[in-house]
Amino acid sequence: MEVAKILHMNGGIGDTSYAKNSKLQQKVILMTKPILEEAISALYRSLSPETICIAELEFHEDLRRQNMGDDGIFDPNCFVAGVAGSFYNRLFPSKSLHFVHSSYSLHWLSKVPVGIENNKGNIHVASTSPLDVIEAYCEQYERDFVNFLKLRSIELVKGGRMVLTVMGRKNEDRFSKASCFLLEPMVRALNGLIAEGSIEEEKVVAFNTPIYCPSPAEVKFIIEKEGSFTIDVLNTSEIHMDSSDEYNVTQCMRAFIEPLLVSHFGDELNMDQVFHKCREIFVSGIAKEKTTCTNVVVSLTKTN
Repeated sequence: MEVAKILHMNGGIGDTSYAKNSKLQQKVILMTKPILEEAISALYRSLSPETICIAELEFHEDLRRQNMGDDGIFDPNCFVAGVAGSFYNRLFPSKSLHFVHSSYSLHWLSKVPVGIENNKGNIHVASTSPLDVIEAYCEQYERDFVNFLKLRSIELVKGGRMVLTVMGRKNEDRFSKASCFLLEPMVRALNGLIAEGSIEEEKVVAFNTPIYCPSPAEVKFIIEKEGSFTIDVLNTSEIHMDSSDEYNVTQCMRAFIEPLLVSHFGDELNMDQVFHKCREIFVSGIAKEKTTCTNVVVSLTKTN
């Protein structure tokens, strides 16, 4: 799976689009806003830049509209440019950035780990995953995060800052319900389709998602190991998920995983049918377990 070419959220503004199904991500950003504001204030206090260059490693469709003046003309003091590419590669000139922000992006790996063909019955790290599969995911996450830190260190000025938020776990239990729980309904739905004979087991076994949910300890270890940044803030936050329509968990999941399913299964899967099953599974089972979505938030300063 070439993740950089395949991975994207559902586009447009339809019922299954990311634009209409990202309330969870919106709430996470609002929860971390005080950390974000403090990091930007500290940046100004320490560097006093005449202009500030910010890299927002996620996409906001309404950014131009938000920067329109009362006369409907785009604010000339705010210049916006889109840079295509993966953040696991160089994106910006050396020492050109003052601030980097990423929310709900860095749990995505650069690729599905190799050597996980025996992760039968799962599509990510789960309680039934073999030890070598768990280690492969963990090692791929470490390689990717170290690479991300090295690249952003080159692009940031000395004293530049980053605030990163990832879907993670609050402790070292890789199988906690708060770890990538959004994928559980899909796992059960795909296994149900195998039992019904609607899809070949081999095709499902070959499907794994490039997602890893780290703990605060893992994030801290990798940052300190890489050595380019000091940690100003490192904490977790939790959002309770239930069967209400506040976040519409099934649609939220569909907005980010459907492109991966289409790429792997093609026409073999009826997407409406699959996500209907996911909704039933979530409402009848997972939602009753009072699952929480755990987020790891870290604020960093470049030291060299």
